Amino acid sequence: MSYLPNTLNSFWLWKEVSSKLGVSNPAYKYWKETPTLKLNNKYLFIQKNTMPEKYRYVEPILTDLSGYLPIKYASDRLHVNEHIFSYEKMKLHKEFEYKFVADVKFVNIKKFFRENGIVVPKNAFVHLGKIKDLELSSECTFYNLKNDYAIVVYA
Repeated sequence: MSYLPNTLNSFWLWKEVSSKLGVSNPAYKYWKETPTLKLNNKYLFIQKNTMPEKYRYVEPILTDLSGYLPIKYASDRLHVNEHIFSYEKMKLHKEFEYKFVADVKFVNIKKFFRENGIVVPKNAFVHLGKIKDLELSSECTFYNLKNDYAIVVYA
């Protein structure tokens, strides 16, 4: 399943939260009313507006991640090597918008999809790659991008 949800619209990066608050890394485990989200068993996020009252003062200075995904997670979901988001020499690198938060690089997938008219239905499988490497079938939607790259959405 490769649906690219706007999961982070309602979450803060825990690494940023803990550094701004000066609390220990596992502090969120003791916040019973604060739901968490883990992506790729690497990135931990806590839900907005659910922190304990004494810590909520930090929310206005946290980075909004709406539309963004960590590059490793995005590359896994698009079934492409993460180098496409990591190195400026990659042909599609400049097509994406990036944001660094607490030493984690995020890519704005939502904006990229919107600008290229790409529609990804829920439970769809998405593959980004060179046109020659993509498998096309009658059940897929093909989106031609720049520099011999394309996205195929299998519904």
